[in-house]
Amino acid sequence: MEDCLFCKIVKKEINSKILYEDEEVLAFLDLDQTPTGHTLVIPKKHFTDYMELDEKTLWKMFEVAKKLQGPLMEKLEKPASTLLMNYGDAQAIKHVHMHIMPHVFHEKKSLNIDEVYDKVKDEF
Repeated sequence: MEDCLFCKIVKKEINSKILYEDEEVLAFLDLDQTPTGHTLVIPKKHFTDYMELDEKTLWKMFEVAKKLQGPLMEKLEKPASTLLMNYGDAQAIKHVHMHIMPHVFHEKKSLNIDEVYDKVKDEF
């Protein structure tokens, strides 16, 4: 879609802190680093929500999340992590995306996006 923020990131029309990319999937740090290390995994092809996804693409997103989750937790010293996919009105951007959110339960302070990227960029 022309106006989709995530499609623009896929096309490199908008700069982002990319942690992983292959032919099907892109993973990048969310600008709002709450929690620290908040990463989004998206398919490069536009799907509005996960109900539109084919199983191959959905599993690919999970595979990439699994690959990133451990190193993000380790490098950022976070003992926990949450995977999340919103649906419907809960989606701020209508391009299916998975959130990887490394955290310490009840953590208040976050690093900024550049600090996080510098810590993790060489892992993937």
